[in-house]
Amino acid sequence: MTQPVSGVVALNGRECSLHHLLTRKVIAEVIEMCGIAGIAGEITPGLAAASHMMLNRLQHRGPDDNGWLTYSGNKLRMGKGKPPGEPAEVVLLHRRLSILDLSEGGHQPMTSLDGRYHIVFNGEIYNYVELRNELQGVGFTFRTESDTEVLLAAFDHWGSGCLQRLVGMFAFAILDSKARKLFLARDFFGIKPLYYSSTPSRLAFASEIKVLLELPDIARQVNPQGVFHYMRAGLTDFNEGTLFSDVHQLPPAHYLEVSLDEGRPLQPVSYWSIDINNTEDLTFEEAALQLRQLFVESIQLHMRSHVTVGASLSGGIDSSAITMAMHHLGQGRQELHTFSYITDDKATSDEDWIDLVSSASSATVHKIRSTPDGFARDMDEFIVAQDEPVGGPSVYAQYLVYRRAQQAGVKVVMDGQGSDEIFAGYNEFLVTRFLSLCRNWRFPEALRFYRHALEHQPNLGKSMRRIGTRMLPRRLQARVRRDSDLLDPAWFEQRDIDTGKPPWAVSSAYTTRTLLHELLSRTQNPMQLRYGDRNAMAFGVENRVPFLTPQIVEFIFRLPEEHLISTDGTRKHVLRAALRGIVPDAVLDRKDKLGFQKPHRSSMIGLRPYVERVLANDAASQVSALNFKKVQQQWADVLSEKCPFDYRAWRWINLIRWAELSNVRFD
Repeated sequence: MTQPVSGVVALNGRECSLHHLLTRKVIAEVIEMCGIAGIAGEITPGLAAASHMMLNRLQHRGPDDNGWLTYSGNKLRMGKGKPPGEPAEVVLLHRRLSILDLSEGGHQPMTSLDGRYHIVFNGEIYNYVELRNELQGVGFTFRTESDTEVLLAAFDHWGSGCLQRLVGMFAFAILDSKARKLFLARDFFGIKPLYYSSTPSRLAFASEIKVLLELPDIARQVNPQGVFHYMRAGLTDFNEGTLFSDVHQLPPAHYLEVSLDEGRPLQPVSYWSIDINNTEDLTFEEAALQLRQLFVESIQLHMRSHVTVGASLSGGIDSSAITMAMHHLGQGRQELHTFSYITDDKATSDEDWIDLVSSASSATVHKIRSTPDGFARDMDEFIVAQDEPVGGPSVYAQYLVYRRAQQAGVKVVMDGQGSDEIFAGYNEFLVTRFLSLCRNWRFPEALRFYRHALEHQPNLGKSMRRIGTRMLPRRLQARVRRDSDLLDPAWFEQRDIDTGKPPWAVSSAYTTRTLLHELLSRTQNPMQLRYGDRNAMAFGVENRVPFLTPQIVEFIFRLPEEHLISTDGTRKHVLRAALRGIVPDAVLDRKDKLGFQKPHRSSMIGLRPYVERVLANDAASQVSALNFKKVQQQWADVLSEKCPFDYRAWRWINLIRWAELSNVRFD
């Protein structure tokens, strides 16, 4: 069992107790979440007229306020409501979800005091109070209490260097009317989305793909490589591409600068990356103490709000840590709501753990269950909200959580996303740890590690053997090829897509660090962040992810892997130790966390009428990337219970219906 850690931590050069750390004052000012869009370059009358539809498409992301800006030469206009629809060089659009108030102080687009810079901003800068104080020290004055104005001043003072100073989630565009440039940037992990489409004469950007599709010159042509990656491995969001050929996303931790006067290729620039080779010599106890400090300070920053803040509570370590830290920091000053999806299958239910944490945190509990009819009824709206197909039905459970938050009047919900990817929470990390010991000729330790995993965590030991087998390239390719039966190889061959090569797979070449980096930066985490953003914003709710800060991630990547996975195979080893005294020991000691469970099988079966309507529609046979006859056969096998209703069926259902709802062209 992990040993408790002392309740004393170093804070700003001095030691302070856990009680002091958890009861420091939480400051709240004017912060708001939003949706943004814009066009730069040669804006024809047709493009200008479409700006009104773009603004309308963003309404769910910002129902409280809206604004627009047009710029052409020395002429600049700003207003609310319907944009003028006239030709211009730049159009900036903004929808506002006010987290604190509806005052004009946070209205966007916002202009700097000297009139040079103009911004549309989606996200939150959690350390804006500290940045404002620093900027005031060098002569800046502020008209409002908003983080948007602080971000604008920070860019004025530091240029692109301001990005390194930010703690938060953000996607923004700044027009520099003097230099005649447009600057786009996205946060460190891609928590907030930013998509763009470019031609030689213009650039368009938006918070969601559906907004860009309102432009008449953006084709709804499918991206063949994206279809292949999705159908073969369930992968989306792992590179700059999307499932639309004409739409790309600005990568996390990148910015893009566009000149209004010079035609040049768009080259996103990286401003931050994770150093996987930088290690720090810290004892386990020292690491746990520093991690606790970083975590609590992150929760403190993420609680800056004048509205009720809730938590998505699954009953696992991550969501329980967030809930309990919020409880301690609130100290009765803020009402705490928890939102939990409950499966009807007792074998996979975490309801008892949810009840334990909800009781310990004195939270107002909201439990959500799905029904077969409800699942089928919501599918189309859910698919539209996500913009692209999703990997599995558990994403729908999250959709229900945020809908309940909206119904309860809670505008901010914290989520534990990113923790598994940072602290080695998946079974795959047991294999990389075992392989690491073997690579370093530490065979006795490797054998003990394997035996401990079997002794203390028998289910995980079984997973180790299964994953270890999957790592063999031939076996892996054979497993993945089974999904290829649903694809039309000729369609992909005509488009020069190699259907014999898996797009991504865990292999024996991975170390714990490289796998952490892969999941966090390229595969698992980007997908989960897209799911969370779309599900939350579909209901005008802001989702905050306090584990995903550069400070926490950089610290964890400096630790030796034995701090993440203990000698007995306990994952999240240092996180469990850091949370002693904050989270109930029973939760920290549990080894049976099942993850965010998908809706129960009865709900899946309830999709039968929906799926049969999808297959009966002529649009289904037009998805020429699929072998439609084999899709029909697989569905017949599902109904006769010859094969399970698993991810394979889920993917083609999503793909077909997404293509129809979004009017996607495959030929």
